[in-house]
Amino acid sequence: QVQLVESGGGLVQAGASLRLSCAASGRTFSSNVMGWFRQAPGKERQFVAAIRWSGDNGYYAESVKGRFTISRDNAKNTVYLQMNSLKPEDTAVYSCAAGVDYTGYYYSSMSTYNYWGQGTQVTVSS
Repeated sequence: QVQLVESGGGLVQAGASLRLSCAASGRTFSSNVMGWFRQAPGKERQFVAAIRWSGDNGYYAESVKGRFTISRDNAKNTVYLQMNSLKPEDTAVYSCAAGVDYTGYYYSSMSTYNYWGQGTQVTVSS
């Protein structure tokens, strides 16, 4: 089992920044990719960003590319999502997830991830 706990959400104005954290514990070695997803009210959950525990490259949804940065601290088993230039449409519950993807092709698919955190609310006012 892998336990994931997100933190760092909040209410901010458009243009502001937030940094989300996802602390992983348990059998973290059973996963090789960490992802962030978000779900706005009345909408489906969507992929935001992903990163491998062993690599530096991040993968991003087009809607956040250039504004969001995913990073990791292996020593702390923590993944971060730095969100800059926030927009009202970024408002959602953000969840981190742990999974396995050896191909590099499925990091944006929810089916890649078998462990999920409870989420943290991000609200961006206009």
